[in-house]
Amino acid sequence: MDVLGIDIGGSGIKAAPVNVIAGTLTAERVKVPTPRPALPDAIAEAVKQLVADFGWSGPIGITFPGVVIDGITWTAANLDPAWIGLDARALLGKAAGKEVSLLNDADAAGVAEMKFGAGAGVPGTVLLLTFGTGIGSALFTDGLLVPNTEFGHIEIRGKDAEERASERARELHDLSWGKWAGRVDEYLAHVEALLWPSLFIIGGGISRRADKFIPLLTNVRAQIVPAVMQNNAGIVGAAMAAAAT
Repeated sequence: MDVLGIDIGGSGIKAAPVNVIAGTLTAERVKVPTPRPALPDAIAEAVKQLVADFGWSGPIGITFPGVVIDGITWTAANLDPAWIGLDARALLGKAAGKEVSLLNDADAAGVAEMKFGAGAGVPGTVLLLTFGTGIGSALFTDGLLVPNTEFGHIEIRGKDAEERASERARELHDLSWGKWAGRVDEYLAHVEALLWPSLFIIGGGISRRADKFIPLLTNVRAQIVPAVMQNNAGIVGAAMAAAAT
């Protein structure tokens, strides 16, 4: 069965149909820039356009870069504050022309990686971290998701961790791979001291360049691996969530 997955991020919105049995995209991914300001109606319009681009009438799953509980969005660190307390599932469903499922973007990426990627069959505590505009997190214990964790907002040196160690921070401060890896290493050590995972999975667009920085991460006991599905994990996880409803 094919399901349309739409992954709303702080800088881009990506969509593609997904074969949820195989965890693969069945058509070329389409990406549009996240509107600025990232107001609900502007993003809903982008979602409407993506659904129309694919001529889609089947099930649709959507991710959101913030806490999502029963379709309501409660945080929006990298979008507009107008999302906070909004029935986003209803808004985006109206834009899509049908009911949609909605979940946190890192949770979606994690669900995909645990089924089809680096976390498949891994027991115990696994933490997926997506490094992009911010830092997203998805926590699993024996394959079960603990939804809506926000470990990107742990405070390190008086700042949100994502302000120091996200991919955006690396670009903003023009950090070398070594310098940035040092910040990521410090962040991972903090997280490990709290959760003691057996595996860290590093996702987001940065995972395509894993060879540049993962060998430099030496501060933690847990194994660190790049996400197998890289930046498609959110799309696949969104589709899986819709297929499960």
